[in-house]
Amino acid sequence: MASLRGASALLALLVASTLAADFVTFNGQIFTPGFAILDAPQPGTPLGGDTIEVALDVSADGKLNLPPYNPDSPSLIHNITIFLYSYDTGRNFTITNGTATANNETLGDIMLSEPGSTVKHVKWTWPDCLIGDGKPDGSNSDRGDYNISIRQNFRLNNNDHYTIFDVPISVTNSIQFVGNNPACDSVNNPLLTPEEINATAANSVGILFAPGDATRIQQTTDSGVARLTAFEWRSAAIGLLALGGLRLFAF
Repeated sequence: MASLRGASALLALLVASTLAADFVTFNGQIFTPGFAILDAPQPGTPLGGDTIEVALDVSADGKLNLPPYNPDSPSLIHNITIFLYSYDTGRNFTITNGTATANNETLGDIMLSEPGSTVKHVKWTWPDCLIGDGKPDGSNSDRGDYNISIRQNFRLNNNDHYTIFDVPISVTNSIQFVGNNPACDSVNNPLLTPEEINATAANSVGILFAPGDATRIQQTTDSGVARLTAFEWRSAAIGLLALGGLRLFAF
């Protein structure tokens, strides 16, 4: 009985975490309101180097087919776009909106990259105003705290969704000029307020496909063969008892 109470409490914590937009992780993977699972970076990571790198599993850990999709499939990913924004600096950079621009200032459709791979490695050259080392050196600096914003446009069991998942990082490690750093103004967009974005409403579908989630995926292969992918524990509570690596945390 105590074990069942403990499992129920853990399940309630998972649900509460979802409602509060906290992060649900297992074995280093971060689950999102959508098919994508974030492998890297981890929340709060200081970043730098030649590129910002985002690794996304776009198959819900092997449960969703990879493109090309049957357009009539009940479940598929229309597109995934990624932005880098900061309310501190007022910047909102496009990493990828599905259309590649000259010199890859913004990247193309990540779903078409690395064919056959369930994990897409997005590598984008830092824009020139983020070149530097360390924390912001003044109020005019564009370095500092940012969010990687992952926007998923997808269909799950004949219902279309558009969700927003933000991961906080800091641009404080060394970034050098590498010759093709895009001009910041060329990749910058107007920054909407949280009220205009309304991520809470957009993410009403909740965090999906974390351990213990009983969601079933209805999908059709490109040959037209219907397929039902089910991954569920005997019960959510019993499944969660076995998950010693499940972690919930927030920023």
